[in-house]
Amino acid sequence: MRKQQSDLLAHLRTEAACIEEFVSVLDREAEAMSGGSFTDLAAIAAEKTVLLDRMAELDAQREALQAALGFGPGREGADAAAAAAGPQARQAWEELLELAGQARGHNLRNGSMVYAHLDFTQQALHFLQASAQLFYGPDGVRKTQAGSGNRLAAG
Repeated sequence: MRKQQSDLLAHLRTEAACIEEFVSVLDREAEAMSGGSFTDLAAIAAEKTVLLDRMAELDAQREALQAALGFGPGREGADAAAAAAGPQARQAWEELLELAGQARGHNLRNGSMVYAHLDFTQQALHFLQASAQLFYGPDGVRKTQAGSGNRLAAG
């Protein structure tokens, strides 16, 4: 039983480290969007996917450890398992929960940034499409009104 409790503590620390790495990637994603480095986003998304898969795997492993210790799945079981494993495990669990809250907040922030960029891009496209119909021909040159003379400045 004592080994399983120390295994739980080690696992909680591993899980927290994974979440810390995820938060770091989310911060890099936010910096890329803020700085207009949109070409970096594909690689960042790939990193996020790997980390999300790893977090899901670690979550399943933690629940298996909880079950081995006689506790149920989910948050309630994790709370009880950490409390039963002692003060270090309880502290590690609280830190993990804090990191998870940070990750959730950072992810919501980034989602808002994505939607703001999408909204701006859609508005710009709508404006350009509406303007293009009024002012530009298929060759990209501004249309002239009948009887307006030569296109000296337009080319």
